[in-house]
Amino acid sequence: MPPLDFRAATEADIPALVELVTSAYRGDVSRQGWTTEADLLDGQRIDPEVLRQDILRPHSRVLIAERDGRMLACAHIAVDGDAGYFGMFSVHPALQGGGIGKAVLAEAERIVRDEWRCPAMRMTVIDLRDELIAWYERRGYRRTGIKKPFPYGDERYGIPKRPDLRFEVLEKPLLP
Repeated sequence: MPPLDFRAATEADIPALVELVTSAYRGDVSRQGWTTEADLLDGQRIDPEVLRQDILRPHSRVLIAERDGRMLACAHIAVDGDAGYFGMFSVHPALQGGGIGKAVLAEAERIVRDEWRCPAMRMTVIDLRDELIAWYERRGYRRTGIKKPFPYGDERYGIPKRPDLRFEVLEKPLLP
């Protein structure tokens, strides 16, 4: 299979990014892959204005993975205090399980480690997502035990279908 091409998103990519991220997490299309949150949340997964701010702010990059000019995956990385932050990770549902996600995560870690010189990468994952957390653990991330509340009432992040959602912080050292 041809290698992936990586690039930073621009404002012109926002509609395609919203479509990709939504397809990976919400609605029936998301059920084709294993990253769906359709049983946990309705509504949007990413707000276009939040995405625009992520694209434009310093030390923040929305990373796009393409093959033959077709957007296949994305992730948001940023400097967050003393570590890199990884989020909005999405692979087209029909392509999940084929190694694209591993490649995107590796490129995101490379940028955070080599370009931004951050010693670690952090992320937040809904703590009910055992299969997803296990995937990250196989890639060197560890549960920190730090829990953060889900933003109930802020529909920019979705409409919860259950009252017990919260995030857990995962972390991986990147520098020796």
